Amino acid sequence: MATNLEGKIAYVDLGKHEVKIEAVDSNTYRKYFGGSGLIARHLLTMMKPGVDAFGPDNVFIYACGPMTGGPYSGSGRSAAGCKSPLSGGFGVGEGGGFVGAELRRAGFDAVVVTGASDTPVYLFAHDGEMEIRDASGLWGKTTGEVEQEIRRELGDNLIRVAQCGPAAEALVRYAAARPI
Repeated sequence: MATNLEGKIAYVDLGKHEVKIEAVDSNTYRKYFGGSGLIARHLLTMMKPGVDAFGPDNVFIYACGPMTGGPYSGSGRSAAGCKSPLSGGFGVGEGGGFVGAELRRAGFDAVVVTGASDTPVYLFAHDGEMEIRDASGLWGKTTGEVEQEIRRELGDNLIRVAQCGPAAEALVRYAAARPI
């Protein structure tokens, strides 16, 4: 597991189906504190003004908090952010649970997603690697069905899943994700 002031960020380009993993120095974490700080940094430096929130130029970031995965009560915090399809502004949501801690355990402090895939895909983080996997068979299913199918496919009932649901697939502007 990465310590709180060193780790990696996975940069995922869905248009090219490429993943680049970069180490992050402790100064970045001190300057852009927490998951929301990393999200703000990436949105401000990577995204041009005026992009379509539903377009491939929007940037989506999932980032762990500085204490995520540590041996502390309430240390499961993480955040997700992008240009909001509802307001057109900085959209960020924070939550608890296991996903952030498991992402950190897999070796990542954040995932930055750009581009758009021609087909449905999901990301699988494990052992310092990030894989882009086919999700065609998951499209249109309920969140519970998707969770069960991913766990069956990966052969692990303890896999943690952060996902959108049918509302987000239908581009509902106020749809939410479900981390478990």
